[in-house]
Amino acid sequence: MQIRRLSPALGAEVTDIDVANISDSQFETLRQAWNDAEGFLVLRAQTLEPEEHVAFARRFGPLFGEADQFQESVLKNLLPGQPALYRVSNKKDAKGEPLGRERAGTYWHSDVSFRREPAQASLLHGIEVPDNGGDTMFASLSKAYAALSDAMQRLLGTLDAIRYEGGEVDFAATADVDRAVNAARQAFETWRDTPLTRRQNVMFAFREQISTRRMDLARTLSAEHGKTIDDALGEVQRGLEVVEFACNIAHLLKGNYSEQVSTAIDTYTIRQPLGVVAGITPFNFPAMVPMWMYPIAIACGNTFVLKPSEKDPSTSQLAAEMLAEAGLPDGVFNVVHGDKVAVDGLLTHPDVAAISFVGSTPIARYIYETGTAHGKRVQALGGAKNHMVVLPDADMDLAADAAVSAGYGSAGERCMAISVVLAVGDAADTLLPKVQERIDDLTIAPGDTAGAEMGPLVTQAHLDRVLGYVDAGENEGATLVADGRGFSVEGYENGFFMGPTLFDNVRPDMSIYRDEIFGPVLSLVRTDSYADAVKLINDNQYGNGTAVFTNDGGAARKFQNEIQVGMVGINVPIPVPLAFYSFGGWKDSIFGSHAIYGPDGVHFYTRQKAIISRWPDPVHRGVDLGFPRYDN
Repeated sequence: MQIRRLSPALGAEVTDIDVANISDSQFETLRQAWNDAEGFLVLRAQTLEPEEHVAFARRFGPLFGEADQFQESVLKNLLPGQPALYRVSNKKDAKGEPLGRERAGTYWHSDVSFRREPAQASLLHGIEVPDNGGDTMFASLSKAYAALSDAMQRLLGTLDAIRYEGGEVDFAATADVDRAVNAARQAFETWRDTPLTRRQNVMFAFREQISTRRMDLARTLSAEHGKTIDDALGEVQRGLEVVEFACNIAHLLKGNYSEQVSTAIDTYTIRQPLGVVAGITPFNFPAMVPMWMYPIAIACGNTFVLKPSEKDPSTSQLAAEMLAEAGLPDGVFNVVHGDKVAVDGLLTHPDVAAISFVGSTPIARYIYETGTAHGKRVQALGGAKNHMVVLPDADMDLAADAAVSAGYGSAGERCMAISVVLAVGDAADTLLPKVQERIDDLTIAPGDTAGAEMGPLVTQAHLDRVLGYVDAGENEGATLVADGRGFSVEGYENGFFMGPTLFDNVRPDMSIYRDEIFGPVLSLVRTDSYADAVKLINDNQYGNGTAVFTNDGGAARKFQNEIQVGMVGINVPIPVPLAFYSFGGWKDSIFGSHAIYGPDGVHFYTRQKAIISRWPDPVHRGVDLGFPRYDN
């Protein structure tokens, strides 16, 4: 859990508490802060599993004198795979009943702006103030903050700050989402009829903007996410490739034409835009993944509302500036920041025709089910557990390079990361020491450090989650070959760093094998045969990407035919297709019938219309009430 103290003048300070092991003195300080508070105390548990939410509710419910109701509220509002935010109030109504849990939202202050804090926001300590305008709101906030200040300062003084926060972002309320969608809807009326060549020219200009300012994008991305500058530049390049694909939109939207399908009758097809479409994107690729969506959608004639991750939102803002510089009209591209409130606003909005999503499988399923239930076209890409098969005849140096690059690049925070190496036969005995040797040579440092190969993880909460999996793997009996726990970088001791972690002798029943960890943890599974390796992959719930390393062409061809995965690499560890193909997995890695970008992207953001035309002779042929026939 984290506590965040907000100051009207100084911004925020963030402090970490181990909820499971909170000391009696810290608990008492928190109790005192609660008793002294005039307003709300807002707590956010950075946990992911339902049982952890229950434990949190049991631990903290008594503090607020309503353990049963508190736990019931926690479970009722729990969204799988998401952190939860709990709000409680010591204010009472005229009947003496507690206020606050069911209220619309909490207001908080930073610098000079007021913003509504929806459920599951990133705010951790807030104060309820009247919703009646700036001056009164500020006075109420100042009074309430003064009551909390001393007690919260005592709590904060007992703990270490966990990170420096360089900025904050507004979280959209439903009304903000409505305004963005309305702007997009109005812009669609003219943008859809803008000539193809004009839309294409905007994409060419946008491409030049990215090419010229790619370092600005990379530095912004690295500063917020933590990945290295080189990695960030690579991400920008892969996004740019989709923009270049969209520059060919005039060709991509060409329909078919058949002349004289019957006497004096021609048939042809055209593709038309859907209207307002939306994208919901993850933290791990804040430049590339949105570019998988909006360049094609916009080039096809749609207008777009982007809801990027709140963890690294500035890249999307910069992209919006570049699109404006490229000549894109107002309202065609819109950015809405927020959390589940913003997401649900898009999923249920009657004017949003389609939703694109990339993220975890539980949320992808939620996006798909909610969006389709509200009549929307949805493509929702979920999680992965990508396996790399190494056969005994493989080039072991090539395989070791690939395993380290694909396992630890971007600190393992990518859906196409290799997280399991399936070593067939005696391949593991040769491969393992080569992988370990390369791990020892990795340079781990802040993303903007020259020569850095791996940066920090994105948040303390995510770091804690990944470290928890390392603990679990060790407790379940896997052999810990390289231990990344306790890693720190000089001068950045409070950073979210973790060293590369390698397990050997991993079994399929272990959590480190089953679950998507999304961190620099690589598991080596030893299999007796090629058939065993294929069965493990095909039995897995995910089917995003996989790879085989071999010098046997027949084995490679057999693998690509038998494997039940959407993207397959042969001596290529991360088989992400270039922009003129499409990206998408199988099984629980995707929900919906369309992959993302490439030809599937064009089809997703348009719908086909068939036209059958006849220009008859001036001689009228009379009425015919029979079934339509064209062979007259």
